[in-house]
Amino acid sequence: MIEMQQTAGGLSRRGFLKGAATGLVAMTILPSGLVTGEAFAQMPKATKPETFASLVQMSRDCYPHDQIPDKHYATAVEIIDEAARGSPDQLDLLESGMAALNRAAAAAHGVPYAQVKAEADRVALLKAIEPEPFFQKVRGNLVVGLYNQKDLWPVFGYEGSSFDKGGYLERGFDDIDWLA
Repeated sequence: MIEMQQTAGGLSRRGFLKGAATGLVAMTILPSGLVTGEAFAQMPKATKPETFASLVQMSRDCYPHDQIPDKHYATAVEIIDEAARGSPDQLDLLESGMAALNRAAAAAHGVPYAQVKAEADRVALLKAIEPEPFFQKVRGNLVVGLYNQKDLWPVFGYEGSSFDKGGYLERGFDDIDWLA
């Protein structure tokens, strides 16, 4: 919450400026999160906020899981974004790739990629760029970035490593109740 410093005469100039700056930052960042319906705790370190939000939507379209909130997709995108921070080539790949995807979406649907309403339409746009380095980079990073989040493992029924608990022989090796 924004904390305003008060003086005997009311609000101090410093408190006002601090609150105004915080509000301005929130207004700048929130719309990008609202593109996908959720504001993210993660902040882009290299990409533009709208690129980050579009990458989150792209992540959800590549690996759709309705039961997983956007914050987990944003965590996966944050890894890609952090890598781009140290590499101008990777940053350019992300920014120019998303710009091209937005142009394709605008040509077909009149709005940027993340604002295309129908999931099937967004997936069709992704299928068209599937062989491109941009798509392959994002998709490849998402495999690890999304599915290596330990708090998501129970959602997928994965109990984690069994080696440190004695192996699978006594811990589910013969669990085939899905077959019955």
